Amino acid sequence: MLTGSHLTVERSSRALISDLNFAARGGEFTVILGRNGAGKSTLLRCLSGELKPDSGQVAYLDRSLAEWKPRVLARIRSVVTQSSVLSFPFKVREVVELGRGPHGANLDEPVEWAMSQLDLLPYADRDYTTLSGGERQRTHFARALAQIYEAVHRGNGFLLLDEPTSSLDLAHQHQALRCAKELTQRGLGVVAVLHDLNLSAKYADTVYLLDEGICLANGPAGEVLDPALLSRAYRIPIQRGSEMFDVKN
Repeated sequence: MLTGSHLTVERSSRALISDLNFAARGGEFTVILGRNGAGKSTLLRCLSGELKPDSGQVAYLDRSLAEWKPRVLARIRSVVTQSSVLSFPFKVREVVELGRGPHGANLDEPVEWAMSQLDLLPYADRDYTTLSGGERQRTHFARALAQIYEAVHRGNGFLLLDEPTSSLDLAHQHQALRCAKELTQRGLGVVAVLHDLNLSAKYADTVYLLDEGICLANGPAGEVLDPALLSRAYRIPIQRGSEMFDVKN
């Protein structure tokens, strides 16, 4: 389990998240939703250990993140950020291989597997700097999968995703999230910041709905993805038709 207890992050006397509690379990796809500035990425950065909260604690398997050696934690938890800057002319395969850093050797099988999950094998020898934004995003997703290859196949570990579909076309949005969902069926825990309500409804098991740094609601996706709650959080009337969410006219 990955938990955050009473997390607070303040900047310039403003609380980005305030006394927020969070719990994600292995074998579940947990989605963090909310409008811009709600605190979604701040929460994910705390959960990953990139950002230390001003108060509160993040724990993995009932141990504070501070108690984990970075190399050990990196073998069982990987992160895909909103943007990753890489200006060197690495091949796609070489970028994915970077995910194997915490493990040392054993590159071929994990890297091949990770690239196959994101339809990247035909791009293996392409210059990363020539890729489109979506292709780069898929490459970093594959890098994160290669990093936790052993954890995936043991049925434990966590994958943290910050807006993983922001640069992807429709087909690759579903490919990426379907891949993540399938990994939960092996026991992996997935936590993703998303903006698309319909993608969230299709793939999420659990949803945390944030509003101005607090958790407005959390629980099973079918309960939290309620038009009244969503309308309150997004400050716009939202309705749900037979198959999808939309804004009321």
